[in-house]
Parts: sequence; structure tokens; C-alpha cells
Amino acid sequence: MKSIFKTALLASTLALGLAACDSKKENADEATANAVRESGEATAASIDAQAAGADASGAPGAKVDAMKNKAEGVRDAADSKADKMENNADNKDKAPQ
Repeated sequence: MKSIFKTALLASTLALGLAACDSKKENADEATANAVRESGEATAASIDAQAAGADASGAPGAKVDAMKNKAEGVRDAADSKADKMENNADNKDKAPQ
């Protein structure tokens, strides 16, 4: 049991050490990417709520499905954009200065 605790402590210490290797610019870029992802999720959740309201009010199924598809597209686009931003941020620290 002690070895499991020591291993977990070592792993968490190493993870913190690796996180400290990121530059402030990379951390800021990753925070921006996270904000993009969260914004996309919030927008998609709003569209999903509208779709649920439309469904409850008797809107045609095709309209509700289109709204749900739009929400999924917003989610996917935000995730893709955020992933690219994170990759670019990671590459900035790899590039020679």
C-alpha cells in the first residue's frame, strides 16, 4: 500500500513538473483554446435547448433534427478549432528560439 501511495505521489509531482515546463504564452494559448471549446459547448447547449422546446411544442421532426445537427456541428467546430490552437501552442515551445 505504501508503494502505491509513493508511486501516486511521484506521478503527481512529475506531472506538476512537466506542467511547469510550459511557457506563459503556451499556457495562455491553451486557456484561450479551452475558452473556445467551452463557448462552443455553451452555444450547442443553447441550440439543444431550443430543439427540445421546439420538439415539445410540436415542431416537425425534421426541424428538430436539423437543430440537433446544428448543435453537434457547433460542438465539433469548436473542438476542432480548440485542438488546432492547442497544437499550435505546443509547437511554439518546441520551436528553437
